[in-house]
Amino acid sequence: MDKERARRLLDDVQAGRVGVEAALARLGGLPYEDLGFAKVDLHRALRAGGAEAIFCPGKTPEQVIAIARRLAVEHGNVLATRCAPETAAAAERAGLPCVYHPTARLLVVRPEPREAVGLIVVAAAGTADLPVADEAALVAEALGNRVERLNDCGVAGLHRLLAHRELLAEANVIVAVAGMEGALPSVVAGLVDRPVVAVPTSVGYGTSLDGLAALLAMLNSCAPGVSVVNIDNGYGAAHQASQINRLVAKIR
Repeated sequence: MDKERARRLLDDVQAGRVGVEAALARLGGLPYEDLGFAKVDLHRALRAGGAEAIFCPGKTPEQVIAIARRLAVEHGNVLATRCAPETAAAAERAGLPCVYHPTARLLVVRPEPREAVGLIVVAAAGTADLPVADEAALVAEALGNRVERLNDCGVAGLHRLLAHRELLAEANVIVAVAGMEGALPSVVAGLVDRPVVAVPTSVGYGTSLDGLAALLAMLNSCAPGVSVVNIDNGYGAAHQASQINRLVAKIR
């Protein structure tokens, strides 16, 4: 139950539209509900600024649908990450209102528009990095942030990045997504006074070691203001960027 729903419930109780017992029953689902195979965290939006997401690998389509159905009672924009097309199709057949983004492998259940605040720029070094960059951008948008995307602006052609320097300087936070040698976040952080969330991807030739080379390069960045999430973790990067962006918007 998010803050807005909690306020509405309190208003309903005070106005006599909902009885105390009914209100207690609804609050009884906090902080989680046990589905047997999963304990669904219904309290996370109050604690962490965003509802629990569903990590699909290792779960059956039926389990994903059951968790999504329960979360969608309380929240819009329920996110199912790393969602296979077969699971997305099963969710549609089950009657869940949802939108599937195949490149990002992201299923959004009960999609709803949010007032977009601040600005997060998601910069992808290469076209091969787009699945992770798309995940980051879509999750950030679902969390209520204004997002601008810069695609194919890696350091192999630095002029492609410099052409967008004004946009980078306008952002409250920048998500820089790169595989290969992972140099993009360091370059971006050296251009602007904005926090940079670095996302290494598993894109690259043999010695990239499925993203380990990019991860280590980003962790060893000499540019200040760079934080690093795990390999291919566009979802985690979006959450961190959203927390920074919304805090800045609140201060302003």
